Parts: sequence; structure tokens; C-alpha cells
Amino acid sequence: MTEHTVDGLPETVDVVVIGGGPAGENVAARVVRGGLSAALVEHERLGGECSYWACIPSKALLRPGNALAAARRVPGVASVGRIDEHAVFARRDKFVSEWDDGGQVAWAEGAGVTVVRGRGRLSGEREVTVDGGAVLRANHAVVVCTGSVPVIPNVEGLADVPVWTSRDATSASWVPESLAVVGGGVVGVEMAQAWARLGSRVDLLVRDDRLLTRMPRFAGEAVAEGLRADGVRVRFGVEVRRTSAVDGGARVELDGGEAVTVERLLVATGRRPATSDLGLERVGLTPGRPLEVDDTGLVSGVDGRWLYAAGDVTGRAPVTHQGKYEARVVGDVVVARARGERVSLKPWARYAMTADHHAVTQVVFTDPEVASVGPAEPAEPSHRAVDLPIDVAGASLHAEGYEGRARLVVDTDREVVVGATFVGQDVAELLHAATIAVVGEVPLRRLWHAVPAFPTISEVWLRLLEEYGL
Repeated sequence: MTEHTVDGLPETVDVVVIGGGPAGENVAARVVRGGLSAALVEHERLGGECSYWACIPSKALLRPGNALAAARRVPGVASVGRIDEHAVFARRDKFVSEWDDGGQVAWAEGAGVTVVRGRGRLSGEREVTVDGGAVLRANHAVVVCTGSVPVIPNVEGLADVPVWTSRDATSASWVPESLAVVGGGVVGVEMAQAWARLGSRVDLLVRDDRLLTRMPRFAGEAVAEGLRADGVRVRFGVEVRRTSAVDGGARVELDGGEAVTVERLLVATGRRPATSDLGLERVGLTPGRPLEVDDTGLVSGVDGRWLYAAGDVTGRAPVTHQGKYEARVVGDVVVARARGERVSLKPWARYAMTADHHAVTQVVFTDPEVASVGPAEPAEPSHRAVDLPIDVAGASLHAEGYEGRARLVVDTDREVVVGATFVGQDVAELLHAATIAVVGEVPLRRLWHAVPAFPTISEVWLRLLEEYGL
């Protein structure tokens, strides 16, 4: 297959996918693998937000600082005194392929997907119009995978000052002398630490009384302590009232009359599903709203069982890996229904996105890291939280003065793990074991026989089970 512009479109394909990010790519590849044809419509870069402006570049910016901090925690390791920001930016640029999606296009073509350049909008049943002209018609399904866009708060003067969104923060190749970050979520804390370690003087302005409000309080407290150790001034309970341009930078006025003046202002106040310019009104849906789907990815409120969605656009579990999981399910569902096969919605079946409800995973790649799966707090009367410091030999060997914390949320009626949170250096690698325990509903008395190797940080699993009472 070849890449197409609006002048060279096929008239009809089996499946049209709008949005060429990770979710869209996976849907398209999956349906082709199942024997159907697919057109993938993308108006920016194939690979989407994650590949060029989010997951990949942000982790490339964070990794050098984390590695340097880790080296300094091992006595006897000679470490350099500072980070070479030019080398960091060069490595980041390599990971995003210099913002050239040629490699992604080649992959899609190699998978048998027709790549269509342009903005796709719904214009009727099983119909997508590209850039207001050419029309693609789908034999079986249209799948919307347009992701999400930043939420920009309504603050007086914001349009007049040098504002960064997350895209600017992950793609910049110079270090501002000073940076104010508005927002205490994942993007806010990761970018505050990345730029502080690259040399910016950072103020983190948080409306709430803690960071990472969807995670246990101890996680936000640990991250706040890590940020402060890097010189970040973390401010809780503050609102930005107005901004104004000053000397090539921004004056940020807070409630109470206080103000900070910075060279750049990063707005990291969340994201919303990208549905405002999709033509949803043509199929009876409301633009700007998330696309509500069932566990097969079928969009509610549209007759004919032809419109599907996956990824951030649904609002279900807005993280890249979960979107890719949803995409694989949607692809398989579309293929099965095209063949006239029965699709089961039974939990954990091949055609059901059950993990969206019970096993959403996330890692915050700050120092310390936060890794979680499932509920962060007990959500049912039968749930019990088991908390322990990560105080095992493997942690002490890993880093001098290692500080970390672990929590299991256990369903005491069934004696299975339903959630887990880990905080500390390099805890991301503990997460998949917890995810397997949750998805597999492994009985704690069987999990007791999964012996962690000594001396590793994973030995905390043994301590957690002992704390539970096994």
C-alpha cells in the first residue's frame, strides 16, 4: 500500500480510522491482520502525540536527570557535576526522529495500511470526508482515535504572554532561566522536575492541597519532596488570576495579590477528548464531548453498529498503553463482526475492554517514580489497604538511603489484590507483577509461593503479604 493525499484516495475500504496516533495505528494494523482493508487518516504526524510531544520526548528529557541522581546515591561512583542540556536535546530529537514521521509511515505501509494525509470528519453513516472534499466510505466500520488536546484555562491575559503547552515543554531546545508550571498532575510534576534538572528556576503552582490527586497522598508527598530537593518551589492552594507580558517573559498574578515573574509559563491543567472538529453533529452526537463506548469500543447513541472509538477520545483511561489495548480489542471486534461471528462481552473475554475498569496502569517518571494499577484507595467495604515502607536489602543496595513506599489494596472476601501503588527510585519495574496479580486474580495464598529473588526490591512483595497476615 502507499501513502495517499486527498487526490488519490480509494473510494471504499473496509475500515476507516480517523487519527494516526498509537490507538489508530493499532486498530488499522489489527484489522488488516484480520483480513480487512484499512485507511488511516491523519492530519499531523503519524504516531501522534505520544511519539512526538508526550511520552517519548518527556521521558527522554527526564532520564538523564534521573540517571545522574541515581549515580549520586551509590557511594564510590564518580559522577559528573551537571547535565549537558545540548546532549539531552540531541538524544530527545533522535527519539522523536527529528519530528519526521517517515519511519511511522513506512511501518504502516509495510503492515498493509493505506495512509491518508488530511483531517477526517464524519459526514454520514460509514462515511468520512477528508479536508472538506474527498470522501472515504467504509464497508464495515469507522473508528475514531483522535486522542486529546490540552485544556487551556480562562485566565485574563494568558493569550498575551509566552505560554508553553505540553508540546512546547517537550520539544524546546533551550533552557529558560525561569519557568512557572501551572498544574500538579502528571505533566506538571514531570516537566517541573525535567526543566529544574536542566537548569531552570521552577515554580510549581498547584490549586489543590497536594500533587497527583488521583493517587494516594503519600505518593504526592514523596514527589513534592523530590521536587523541592531539586530546587522547585512547590506552591499549594494557589490560583492564577491574571497574567501579563513583561520583559520578554510573563508576570503571573496569584490570588491574594502575590505574583511571580518568569521567562516562560507552562500550562499543564489537564486534557480533554479531541472531538470538537469531527463532524459528530452529522451522526447525532455532541461535539466536544467524550465518545461514550461499550466494552467492545462501539460508540453509544449511533444506530447501525458501525462507529467505534479507542484511546483518549473516549475519556475512559487516557494513557497511551491503555489506548493501544483498547485499539487491539476494537480491531478484533470489527473483524469478528465483519465475519458474522458472535462477540462476547463477558469480562476478560477477547472482545471486552475489561482492564479499563479494573487494571489501568500508570507510571509517573519523576524521581521518585510512582507506579500504580487499579484503585489507589479501598473502594469497597471488603477492601483493605496494606502499606509498608520499601525497606528491604535490595533497596538498600540499589541506592544509599533508599526511600520508598508500597501499598496493596486487597479484596479480603476473595483474598486477591485489586490495586497496588509503589513509590521510590525505579519502582516502575515492579508494576507489571502487580498488574498480573490483579488481572489474573491470583489468590494471595498462591501468590505467597511466588518467591522474590534476593536481594531485589521485589522482596517487598513478601513483606506486604506478611503484613497482610500470611
